[in-house]
Amino acid sequence: MIPALNEEAGIGKVIDQVPREALARLGYDVEVIVVDGESRDRTRDIAEAKGARVIIEPRKGYGRAYKTGFDRARGDVIVTADADTTYPVETLHELVARLDREGLDFITTNRFARLAPGAMSAKHRIGNWVLTTTAKTLFLVRIDDSQSGMWAFRRSILPKLRLTSDGMPLSEEIKIEAFRADGVRAAEVPIEYRVRVGEVKLSSFKDGWRNLSFLWKKRLGIAEPES
Repeated sequence: MIPALNEEAGIGKVIDQVPREALARLGYDVEVIVVDGESRDRTRDIAEAKGARVIIEPRKGYGRAYKTGFDRARGDVIVTADADTTYPVETLHELVARLDREGLDFITTNRFARLAPGAMSAKHRIGNWVLTTTAKTLFLVRIDDSQSGMWAFRRSILPKLRLTSDGMPLSEEIKIEAFRADGVRAAEVPIEYRVRVGEVKLSSFKDGWRNLSFLWKKRLGIAEPES
């Protein structure tokens, strides 16, 4: 599942990297879902030409795109990635195999374990450290990268997760919920993280402050579901 907004430079490359044959050998049928936030470029056309199922989500927000995709997904296992080639999509079958082999329900990934040169600025590394340290302290979760956007999980656990954010904080929220939910077995594994293709949309200070504020609101029980 890939959220996308004006990602024509990378979306085709990401879809091409999906290891369909390796997943088939594991016994999985593959459905590539692109949740498009009404892109103004060729993102949608490229995704459809590559065989992806494109879902249009006019409501804004990273979290909103994912929640819409979760509702519309048909498979038993959902794997996520960004549309900018930063994540090693060609290895996602390894995450799925690990889910099965270790009896896990949720896997998130640690980008800092194999961070490619130039893939993340010093400012973003510091911001991620602050957010991850805050999440670990407030919620006692064992993760080293609270902002990673590559996860693999069983769709059946979604009713156990209280996902309130429609924005960027959904990334940290889904990890907190999965690691703390009763009956959910969660783990974090290392991945390679690469240089982005296409325009950067993240607003470092604005999004970082929003994510930090969200963590405190959630800890205090005042993070309410967004409409």
